[in-house]
Amino acid sequence: MKMKKMKKLMVLAGLASMFALTACGAATNNNGDASASNGISGMKHEIIGIDPGAGIMKATEQAISDYGLEDWKLIEGSGAAMTAMLDKAVKAQNPIIITGWTPHWMFAKYDLKYLEDPQKTYGEAEEIHTIVRQGLKDDHPTAYEFLDRFEWTSDEMGEIMTAIQEGSDPAEAAEAWVEANPERVDEWVKDLSPVNGDTFKLSYVAWDSEIASTNVLEYVLESKLGYDVTSLQVEAGPMWTGVASGDVDASAAAWLPLTHADYWTEFGEKLEDLGANMTGVKTGLVVPAYMEISSIEDLK
Repeated sequence: MKMKKMKKLMVLAGLASMFALTACGAATNNNGDASASNGISGMKHEIIGIDPGAGIMKATEQAISDYGLEDWKLIEGSGAAMTAMLDKAVKAQNPIIITGWTPHWMFAKYDLKYLEDPQKTYGEAEEIHTIVRQGLKDDHPTAYEFLDRFEWTSDEMGEIMTAIQEGSDPAEAAEAWVEANPERVDEWVKDLSPVNGDTFKLSYVAWDSEIASTNVLEYVLESKLGYDVTSLQVEAGPMWTGVASGDVDASAAAWLPLTHADYWTEFGEKLEDLGANMTGVKTGLVVPAYMEISSIEDLK
């Protein structure tokens, strides 16, 4: 009898332990997996950003103020760190809020959405402009005319960004795209007279979009127009300073009117703006589509 009673007690204890573990597992799920990923309840009040000097970071700080999000913290880092955290969150179906911009390869890889911005803190759609140093038209008329003609779409840029993300070298990805799109490239270089090894200097910020565009410019300038090109990867401030001072010939990475607004105010009269090489650009706060929030106001 004692043995039967002992076995019965052990079975009951085992069942109690199983129920307890199940309850703990449910509690964990409510905080960590997809069942709780639909909103912001329980998540850290953090917005994952990029380089502290980027215009989108300044706009996000303003959004925190405009929308009364004082309990939210903007995390500084880099574009690579931000996308790594996004990848980890999406794989776990966890909530995450990041600073985002279009064009960017992450929109092709993940199902993402912009949070609505009713106060227009991030402004309307932006443009990417080509800026050149003063006097470039006289010194390098062929390069100047090519840069003045240069414009393309976010889908075209996206082909190169995706190739780079999948492991292609940026220069090789740009070369492959140029050679696969002769009609598009001919719009930029038709009837231009090639030079014989003239040196030319470009600068750009280390964003995936600008890596793509600058490698395209470098390849066309060298292979189609005969220039010897140096491309400098710098922060936004030195990029604008270099063109304004004449130390750099050109950059196709000026985001206007919002992202680089401060730099335009400071340097706009010291350089020449050739206009937009891409339109319909956008910046703002971005979340995975599985999160059941739609507006920045939902973060209150």
